[in-house]
Amino acid sequence: MQKTFNEQVYDIVAKIPSGRVATFGQIAQMIGRPRCARFVGYASNNKASWHLPWHRVVFKDGSLCCGFAAEQYRALRAEGVKFTPEKTVIMSVYQWDPARDGVPMDIRDFPLVF
Repeated sequence: MQKTFNEQVYDIVAKIPSGRVATFGQIAQMIGRPRCARFVGYASNNKASWHLPWHRVVFKDGSLCCGFAAEQYRALRAEGVKFTPEKTVIMSVYQWDPARDGVPMDIRDFPLVF
């Protein structure tokens, strides 16, 4: 059975490693839908996906998402991501490149621990 657009997006977001970021457009490109960056953003609004590391998804210039920029900034800083004085991610250093950085295990593959 073929996965939905959102499921494909979630598969990519789940694999973004700590200390790296990906752009909405990059994720759209990775699932073969290069002109659908906006729809990647819409996928982030689904409450069923809030357990994923959405704080690692930024705009192409490294700017943060308006709705939760302060939280996103704190979470990325905690992972070691550095910012410009304008509080944009230094994309040349921190943008995820699966060929260079590898593709970690999907976080959804880990058992839940309570």
